Amino acid sequence: MSPELQDLETSPLLSPVGSQDSTPRESIEQQRKVAALDERNIENDVLPEESTAGRTIGWASAYVLVISRVIGSGIFAMPGTIVQNVGSPGLALVLWVIGALVAWAGLAIDMEYGCMLPRSGGVKVYLEYTFRKPQFLTSILVAVQAVLLGFTASNCIVFAKYTLFAAGVTPVDVNTKLLAIGLLTWITVVHSCFYRTGIWIQNVLGWLKVGLIVFMILTGLFVVLFRPSAPSSGPPTTISWGDLWTGSDWAWNTLSTAFFKISYSYAGLSNINNVLNEVKDPIRTIKSVGPTALLTACIMYVLVNVAYLAVVPLEEVKQSSELIAALFFERVFGAGFGNVFLPLAIALSAAGNVMVVTFAVSRVNQEVARQGFLPYPALLASSKPFGTPMGGLIVHYVPSALVIAIPPSATVYAFIADVEGYAGSFFGLAVAAGLILLRYRRPDLRRPFKAWIPAVWLRLLLSLSLIGAPFFPSSKGHSDVNFFYATYALVGIAILLFGVVYWSIWTIALPRYRGYRLEEETDILDDGTTITKLVRKEL
Repeated sequence: MSPELQDLETSPLLSPVGSQDSTPRESIEQQRKVAALDERNIENDVLPEESTAGRTIGWASAYVLVISRVIGSGIFAMPGTIVQNVGSPGLALVLWVIGALVAWAGLAIDMEYGCMLPRSGGVKVYLEYTFRKPQFLTSILVAVQAVLLGFTASNCIVFAKYTLFAAGVTPVDVNTKLLAIGLLTWITVVHSCFYRTGIWIQNVLGWLKVGLIVFMILTGLFVVLFRPSAPSSGPPTTISWGDLWTGSDWAWNTLSTAFFKISYSYAGLSNINNVLNEVKDPIRTIKSVGPTALLTACIMYVLVNVAYLAVVPLEEVKQSSELIAALFFERVFGAGFGNVFLPLAIALSAAGNVMVVTFAVSRVNQEVARQGFLPYPALLASSKPFGTPMGGLIVHYVPSALVIAIPPSATVYAFIADVEGYAGSFFGLAVAAGLILLRYRRPDLRRPFKAWIPAVWLRLLLSLSLIGAPFFPSSKGHSDVNFFYATYALVGIAILLFGVVYWSIWTIALPRYRGYRLEEETDILDDGTTITKLVRKEL
């Protein structure tokens, strides 16, 4: 071994290295390898990491990433289903407020983790840092969840239905699925090939969405306060203090199913945590963007629900499914305006949600690939040739397109929301428990933000409750889909069990049978991305 390499091997990693113009190429390469190994050390997750594209996301773009993720198609598609589930508008509104309070508990946990471990990847980074044994189990479960459940099919379906509704075309399986896959394909191409253009488009769509909801709230307020006297001009109100709670169904399974949907509508408050490598001043941004977006969403959700209930008769709300917003505008403005312009605007806001979800999930997929838990990690983790995570976008595109193409459109939205929400409860439980564990195990870690411990316990207990609730039958014997009420829970558990089985075979059974062990090796790609390779070492 040359003296330079020997010095490099034996000297401390943080010791100063003298500058020598004649440093051999092998020594330079070895230094890069050592630096990469140090960067991929899990203890260094407490240090910020910058993407190969640099830090390009400012506060306003970060806010749009969150608010456009939170306010997707849920507010336009879910209120009818929720009122139908719980039986009364009063109980539905209370659940929306409770959902915001619970969302704050979850957001506080993600804010503490994000400020403590300011790197892209979100839950992946937090669980890998906290639960390091059994080796690779956490990483594989996160990878399975990201690939199999990190899709955007629901909002693609809503986009397609509202677009067809605006065009005067009856939504059927074929045209709905083709249009939904077309949207997904276009967004994947934009985010793959036009990095800054994609951010600009999703910013425009995000502000359009906020403006649309404000307009809906003002419209409902006008109907309540200044209802025209002509019978044909305004529908009868559906809200009165006397019957606000009439028909309420307090069964725990019923409430939990409705709460899953409300939680899905608040989901995404930590969307910025998935892309921190690209965010300017990430810690300051985490501490302000999430709470601002949550307050905005809560106010808008409650007021727009009141607007719906003030304009659309209760029975129509229950039967409207995803088209409640279209009925709202049709009754207020008539068939022309209600059936064309605003359904199209709602479709565009759903498209904005798909854009920000795709943007964030592709970064999580890239981090999974960087860790070596996807095939062809060097290809899927690379940011070449456009400085974007094209591999992560493709990993997101394939399952999303399959979910759109295979299930029947009539039930895909509600069922996907239930499965994703149920599996997410396990990860929410693990993150909350992990934060409590780190408080005792690693009190030395720097925490620019600390979550209120009762909020952490609230999130933990709620996750436990939601995990068990689907197995207590409701009075109807089924959920909002036409099969066994706990099917979504069984599917969610099956996906997680698949991850456990895959881990046990890949990391335990096969190595023992074939006489090798899995070890991590670090490498640097041509674009500067550091990755971890899982290699086999003979025993």
